Amino acid sequence: MAFTAADVKNLREMTGVGMMDCKKALAASDGDIDKAIEFLREKGLAASAKKAGRIAAEGMAYAAVIDGMGVVVEVNAETDFVGKNEKFVDFVKGVAATVVANKPADLDALMACKYNGTENTVTEQQQEMVLVIGENIKVRRFAFFTEGVSVPYIHAGGKIGVLVNLAVEGGVDATEIGKDVSMQIAALNPRFWDKSQVTQDVLDEEKKIMMVQMENDPKMASKPEAVREKIVMGKLNKFYSENCLLQQEFVKDNTLTVEKYIASAAKALGGTVTFKDAVRFEKGEGIEKKQENFAAEIASMVKG
Repeated sequence: MAFTAADVKNLREMTGVGMMDCKKALAASDGDIDKAIEFLREKGLAASAKKAGRIAAEGMAYAAVIDGMGVVVEVNAETDFVGKNEKFVDFVKGVAATVVANKPADLDALMACKYNGTENTVTEQQQEMVLVIGENIKVRRFAFFTEGVSVPYIHAGGKIGVLVNLAVEGGVDATEIGKDVSMQIAALNPRFWDKSQVTQDVLDEEKKIMMVQMENDPKMASKPEAVREKIVMGKLNKFYSENCLLQQEFVKDNTLTVEKYIASAAKALGGTVTFKDAVRFEKGEGIEKKQENFAAEIASMVKG
């Protein structure tokens, strides 16, 4: 019995197993979906499918420089215990090395790459990790910089991974500068890197909120609109200093902005350093975590 690309897609959705393994299973089962699922289960691959629906919001954010290239990845698991598991950590590092070796365009491309040092794809290696560890594991996202000087920083054992990219001139070692800026990003999570990135619609929205706040404040409401406008402009400068990395107060020395700190530290080293870009990954960011009620769970077990 022949099978189509739609059958392969269907089998993949049903089992969570990689495309190539699904094709092999259908070929070995003459296109019979039920037999193909059985084939995959016998191979130990479909065992991971049951876990694929479980929420993975823990895990690890990891940043590194490998062969001169900066890379940051996030790989999720279900519990924070797994985030400390040596095999899991090695898998995460292998994902980062795979990104560096292949420079994939997106997550789908990464998952189809050969996992570093193996003949497995990243998808297949991920499925193996699910079987070994017994939790849903998911490579979530990655980013990399091929140019300039990248400095990685990992906060709290993988809770946050930051990668800062700098342009460095004069042959100076900018590692310390990069680390300081990375720590600032990890701690304060700025919305923008520089005030030049703040779009007019963001400013208009902030201005609108500030004007409404003043209208609702009896002391401010009585002031002429021109005065209120002036106050708003002053508050917008504060918005930049709170939300834009380079305009923020430098946490280690609040007499300097981050931008001024970079310039003065570079000058002291005898070169120039310019902030170019950065990536900040916080594990589980934006993933809705399942709320476990352990007391109720234990009570139900006792009743059972």
